[in-house]
Amino acid sequence: MSAGIYTDTASLARLRHDARGFSLLPQQPLGSPLAGRKRSRLRGRGLDFEELRHYRPGDDIRTMDWRVTNRTGKPHVRVYTEERDRPVILVVDQRLGMFFGSRVKMKSVVAAELAALAAWRVLSQGDRVGTILFNDSRCLQSRPSRSERMLLKSLGQLSQMNSELRADQSSPPCPGQLATALNIAERMAGHDFLVCIVSDFDGWNAASLASVKRMARHNDLIAALVFDPLEQDITPASSLVVSDGHYQLQVEPERSELGKRFQDSFQSSFSDLQQELRKHGMPVLPIDTVAPVFEQLRRELGRH
Repeated sequence: MSAGIYTDTASLARLRHDARGFSLLPQQPLGSPLAGRKRSRLRGRGLDFEELRHYRPGDDIRTMDWRVTNRTGKPHVRVYTEERDRPVILVVDQRLGMFFGSRVKMKSVVAAELAALAAWRVLSQGDRVGTILFNDSRCLQSRPSRSERMLLKSLGQLSQMNSELRADQSSPPCPGQLATALNIAERMAGHDFLVCIVSDFDGWNAASLASVKRMARHNDLIAALVFDPLEQDITPASSLVVSDGHYQLQVEPERSELGKRFQDSFQSSFSDLQQELRKHGMPVLPIDTVAPVFEQLRRELGRH
């Protein structure tokens, strides 16, 4: 395995040791992109005792603590809080367009690492995690589970998809697969799920937006937008060779002012996507291919 170009199951499994210092839960530190989100109506796994207090009109008499009431001569009730169950679905992009990186890692590797970190973190918090992994030709899905064995199976499928990426692969890119993966996520996520989409969002269209809007009615969503610095700004490159897999073209960004137009186009598209998603309560986390992924997650989501 070439470091940064591909990943493997063992590398993704080792990331469990870095899966700390961030949280995907609604309560977030001030300044986090997730701060201020409403808590979903989450189903409970059980009840945790919180406090003993005086009875108030309207309290359920079934929560009365008769022993304390008899001892003190005043009615007391036991207050419980519901233990929260928050299933998480990770939608992870491994299409050909993700097989790009100009410095440290490929976008496809960064996406796989981010998904692994999030999955290990969710599992460590006792919640269920499932995956939808997609490339240009297929989608693989695993329903949310608290099973470490099932997570390792999903990470194995993810690393297999990652290893299949080739610059000269015969199958053509399929931008429509993003909408297909989101449609599967929509069917899998009923109510009170957290859906985290890890992608460069190439191929974002009306069908993608429709799925997001429907899911956002009863679930929380997060977008992790993976990008490479060269996609954001190509002006540092004096000369570039671009190809569609068959033909090549050499361009000089500075001389043709292509770099400036390219940068403006990226910023415009990125801003438009952010605004569109935020209208539906969906935060966008920009994740680059240079800095370690776990450091970016801690910076974006705060230390927990």
